[in-house]
This record gives sequence, structure tokens and C-alpha cells, in this order.
Amino acid sequence: MTDFQNNQQPQTQLSQEEEIDIIALAKTVWDKRKIIIKITVVFMIIGLFVAIFTPKQYSSTAILVPQTSQSNSKMGGLSSLAAMAGFNLDMGKSGTELNPMVYPQIVQSIPFRKELIQTKLNFKGIDHQISFYDYYTNPDYAKSNVLGFVKKFTIGLPGTIIKAIRGKKEETDYVITDQKQLIKLSTDEQDLIDAIGKMVYLNVEDRKGYLTLTSIMPEPLATAQMGQKALELLQKYITKFKIEKAQERLKFITERYNEKKMEFKQAQLNLALFRDKNKNIITEIDKTEIERLQSEYQLIFNVYSDLAKQLEAARIQVKEDTPVLTIIEPITIPTESFKPKRKQILLIWTFIGLIIGIGWVFGFEYFKKIKKKWNENKEAEEDVE
Repeated sequence: MTDFQNNQQPQTQLSQEEEIDIIALAKTVWDKRKIIIKITVVFMIIGLFVAIFTPKQYSSTAILVPQTSQSNSKMGGLSSLAAMAGFNLDMGKSGTELNPMVYPQIVQSIPFRKELIQTKLNFKGIDHQISFYDYYTNPDYAKSNVLGFVKKFTIGLPGTIIKAIRGKKEETDYVITDQKQLIKLSTDEQDLIDAIGKMVYLNVEDRKGYLTLTSIMPEPLATAQMGQKALELLQKYITKFKIEKAQERLKFITERYNEKKMEFKQAQLNLALFRDKNKNIITEIDKTEIERLQSEYQLIFNVYSDLAKQLEAARIQVKEDTPVLTIIEPITIPTESFKPKRKQILLIWTFIGLIIGIGWVFGFEYFKKIKKKWNENKEAEEDVE
């Protein structure tokens, strides 16, 4: 029993010391409550300021399902029917499958965003449509864009100061898009392209099998208009990438078809003229010449006829390869803003102020203890000397 009692005594002492520390901490907080309240109130006011002056943000989302083509399965039955009519639709895989996982990269690409910032939108206080680019760069619309100005010099003040210290960027940037051309961007274009990338984006819900295109703007109508334009551009870009090979083939066959068409007409005319001039003359030379012209006409006709079949097949292939985005949930004009959540902002800033206030009190007390020990050690050293 004696050993057990001896073991219990240290544990009892530790628990008593912990209780004393907690009581001491609570007493410190209570004694310095006025300072904590003042710091908390200051942060509450900051939070209230941020909540009031943070511009509203509206969001509109479209749900899309990409219809991927399966050339072999779809063209199989059509090819069989066409073969009975003398057409050959077995052109191989002229189209290339564009994986829907690549679609978000298309939306975030420089050419896509550069075209998107030129979208004509309706803004409050302006009686006509203006582009997203003009709204944020043209000084004539600065009054309408007052919320952006307030945000720049409140929440965005640290970033504004940093940019001022760093100085202005170079006037132009060059972004390589392909082997044929370079896109020249001004500083304003680069800034707005970066901004639009956060306002319009595409997510792939691979498990659910659909895509979500989201548009975020400070006004409801502009939000819907920007989202609709993004949908149209997405369809345009994926169509361009998807049927590029099929279109090149169609262009090539069309050019060859037009060439052979002219040759066929000329061969047909030559044969007709020779027959008209030699109706009553029947010599071996004339017969040989007619046979030659007929053979030439027939050869050109066969090539011309084959190209006509290929041309029709190429046109069908372009239509077959054209991708389709099925819109399950269309873009709609939002009725309520989703940001800012003013109560949440106020609570967060208040909580931050409370934590900083308590931390400042404990830090100040800790600093006082260190200072006191420092002075005691210094006095002890002086007494020893």
C-alpha cells in the first residue's frame, strides 16, 4: 500500500499544478479582457468593412455531356448501304478522338481566353453592350466599375502596393500557340486573361460522366452571357480540333475533283468536235483517233466519277466527326449571389481578432516573465562580482 500511495502522490501533484495553470491562464485572460475586447472589436470592424465592400459575385453553371463518336460502329451500316449504290465510305479513321479530359485545358488556353475577354456583355448603368476587356480597361467606364476600384484599394491593397514597388511590367508578352504564329498580348490583356481564367472554368466529373462549365461575374446578366459565350467557343474549338484532319482531306479531294471536272469537260468537248468534223469520213486513221479520244474520255470519266464518290464520302465524314455537346442543364441568369457570405466573413474576422487578442495578452505576459528573470540574473551576477 505504501508504494501505491507514493505513486499516487506525484500524479496528484501534477493534476493540481495543471489546475493551477489553467486557473492562472483564465485569470490572466479575465484581467486583460478589456484589451482582448478592444482587439476583437477592431478586427470585427475590419471584417464588417470587408463584408460590406466586397463586391457580389454571381455564378451560373451548365452541365454538359460530350458525345464521343465511334466511327467504325456508326459508319459500318452506312458503308454497307453506300457500297450497294457504288460509293466507298471506308476512309479509315480520318477523324481523331478528342478526349473530354482535355476540354478544361482548352478553356484555360491563351487563345480561348483571349477571344473570351472580347465577349460583349450588358452591365448596369451602361445602355449598350461592351466587351469584358473595355469594361475593365476603358476609363469611360471607370464609374460603372467602382466596386472593382474599391476592392483594389481595400482587400487588394497589399497586392497593389507590391505591384507599385515592382514597377510596371513590360508592355507586351509573347505566347507561342503553334509553329505558325505568335500571339502578342498587351499588359492589360495579360492581366484580364489571368482574371478570366478564374471566372470561367470547366470541370470534368469523370465518375458521373459529365462536364460542368461555370461562369462567375459581378452581375447576373453578364454572368449568363459570359457562360453562354464560353459554351459557344468550347463547341467551336473542339469541333476545330476534332474535324481538322477530315476537313483537310475534304479540301484536298475537292481540289482534285474540280481539276478532273475541267479535264472531263475538255475531253468530252474534244470527242464531240472530232465526231462533228468527221461524220462522213470513215478511214482507219479517223477510227483510231476516235478510239483514242474515247479512251481518254473514259479514263478521265472514271477518275472523275471516283473522285465524286470520294467527295461525297468526305463530306459525310466531316459531319460524322463533328462533336456534339449535349446540354443537360443550360446556362441561366442567376437570381442570388453566392459571394460574399457576409455573416461568415464577419464571424471569421471576429474569431481572428479574439485569437490575436488572447495571443497578444499571453505573449505580453510571457515577455514580462522573461524580462523579470533577465533582471534577476543580472542582479545576481552583479552581487557575485
